[in-house]
Amino acid sequence: MNNKTLSIVSYITLIGWLIAYFSGKDKADSLLKYHLKQSLGLAIVSIVLNVVLNFIGSMLPALSFLGMIGWVIFIFWVLGIINAANSAQKPIPVFGKAFEKSFSFIG
Repeated sequence: MNNKTLSIVSYITLIGWLIAYFSGKDKADSLLKYHLKQSLGLAIVSIVLNVVLNFIGSMLPALSFLGMIGWVIFIFWVLGIINAANSAQKPIPVFGKAFEKSFSFIG
């Protein structure tokens, strides 16, 4: 797979991220490294947000509608895939700038 394809695959679950990371580790260019950082950061935010919202929803069932915030994360995921498909290195809205300098093990 080429780096553009691996950049897209990195957004498809954590398994896709692992496939993209280990397949492209030796031949990674700036595009792949950028999208590996963005997708990993988005996955971490998604997991943390899911845990917090499930906790809030179980403690206060009246606030279980907050789970709809998960759709915003899904939209961010789609935007990341579109950026990777267009070979654009644009950050994901809201969180993306924070991920650009994070995850130094990626490169």
